[in-house]
Amino acid sequence: MARTKTRYVCQECGHAAHRWIGQCPQCESWNTLAEEVVSNGVQARVFPLQAGSRTGNVPQPLSQVELGAETRIRTRVQELDRVLGGGIMHGSLILLAGEPGIGKSTLMTELGKYLPERKVLYVTGEESVRQVKLRAERLGVDSEGFLLLSETNIESIVDAAQRSQPDVMVVDSIQTVFRPDIQSAPGSVSQVRESAAALMHVTKQMDFPTFLVGHVTKQGAIAGPRVLEHLVDTVLHFEGDRHHAFRILRSVKNRFGAANEIGVFEMRESGLREVQNPSEIFLSERGCDVSGSSVVCSMEGTRPVLVEIQALVTETSYGTPQRTATGFDAKRLQMLLAVLEKREGFRLSAQDVFVNAAGGVRLDEPAVDLGVMIAVASSFRDLEIDRRTLFVGEVGLGGELRSVGMIEARLKEAARLGFQRALIPGRNAKQPFGKALEIVPAATVHDVLDLVL
Repeated sequence: MARTKTRYVCQECGHAAHRWIGQCPQCESWNTLAEEVVSNGVQARVFPLQAGSRTGNVPQPLSQVELGAETRIRTRVQELDRVLGGGIMHGSLILLAGEPGIGKSTLMTELGKYLPERKVLYVTGEESVRQVKLRAERLGVDSEGFLLLSETNIESIVDAAQRSQPDVMVVDSIQTVFRPDIQSAPGSVSQVRESAAALMHVTKQMDFPTFLVGHVTKQGAIAGPRVLEHLVDTVLHFEGDRHHAFRILRSVKNRFGAANEIGVFEMRESGLREVQNPSEIFLSERGCDVSGSSVVCSMEGTRPVLVEIQALVTETSYGTPQRTATGFDAKRLQMLLAVLEKREGFRLSAQDVFVNAAGGVRLDEPAVDLGVMIAVASSFRDLEIDRRTLFVGEVGLGGELRSVGMIEARLKEAARLGFQRALIPGRNAKQPFGKALEIVPAATVHDVLDLVL
């Protein structure tokens, strides 16, 4: 008879302890340790390779590894193919995570519409097949190759995949499936880790792509052990505000393409519609004749995206001024405000500062620093900025402008959208550019403020 023992595993980082404690010593999270029963006599299930296949245990020279005629599955949806690196790679394990209600199940269900000639196995652990059928009818999915399976037992899921031989499999969600030989609840660290490993094995063995839908925590991180992100080939984040129509699909990790690539979709009643020119969308509702507005260009993977930065500076009514950022890192905003106050003499210590990246997009690139500082300075002085001016540059603590990468692609996108002037770091101005856009090099933030304000 197998012996069992009890341990306590952190649901955030996977750290295991022999007794329950209030705070995890690894990630310092409170009340995240959950009890798990571990059996010493249970052996991990081994899924056999196909008969006659020796690629699992015989080393092969690189020159003898054969590539099929088709290494990727094209969905004909440019935004999705772009994020995946040109299409869905055969034999890849893809993790799709996002907040509740953001559209993960909608996107996965629409694979039946994107791939009408392919066999798609949709495994649902959170809904019945009738509920998925209702959503599919609303989205216009009527493919005969769209197979539905309501199951949470990982062994049954693997058996169904081996019997049906799908071209693409979707598991919605990885937190609901379980292995019966592990005595812990679905969604626990052990269950998520072992279930994902079993799905990875059958995915690589049968050489079809598998999408895993994942939950997120309150902080927006993917729920479950960190090893889940290391295990999969691609990690996609579905971002956006549920109160806005636009959704951003971002690749955080991609073994078969560029990381940090984005695809933009618009959520409609009939499903998701791709937005092939997101810069025009993000700038379409830009206000006229108002201070505190500037335009920056951020590189999202290989794509330049122009976004409006909005800032509002008002006198504070509290002892401690507020610093609020939406779509921009709040700590970096505090640093930029300190540079404005120390180097340029802006008395912001008694002002509330609010910064927003319009359109629901999140900007993490340092190249947008200059645009954020100019928008704050414009609101502080209540002076308008020329609507056809683009700001690109990273700002150092001394107020200097530092060069950024891929400047030519950024300027081409700005010129295509009708911008007439671009203020960029002096080092970037040494590169040759066309005459469609006036290039104004600057060495410091002080130089830019003198030019635009």
